[in-house]
Amino acid sequence: MNAEIPHPSPRERFYRRERQSVPAARAFTREALVDWGVRERAYDIVLCVSELATNALAHGVPPGRGFLLRLSYGDGVRVEVHDSGDGVPNAREPGEGEGGRGLLLVSELADKWGVGERDPGKIVWCEFADR
Repeated sequence: MNAEIPHPSPRERFYRRERQSVPAARAFTREALVDWGVRERAYDIVLCVSELATNALAHGVPPGRGFLLRLSYGDGVRVEVHDSGDGVPNAREPGEGEGGRGLLLVSELADKWGVGERDPGKIVWCEFADR
């Protein structure tokens, strides 16, 4: 990725439960990656942000609430989507029922991904290591 900026400050933005939040989250991510000089895997990172934001809106954000997107850059890029919804998301193979295919994509593109606790809700995250 980029050795010029060792550990810039994390960036975060709150998005309401609205249709335009997903494209806004992608644009916010692209801007951060450009500012940090991250070119390698930028498309994959933005795609994963899109999937995680879509999942938060569809499954994790109750009416009247929103989600927090947090991006950080250290030895790679970490994406976190914080929401207040119940349940633990999981990746599903095609044919295993509805939903979960976005997380399957995240699991294939990111080096790591997971779900952390938050009160209320959860944090779904993924990481892209420097290569």
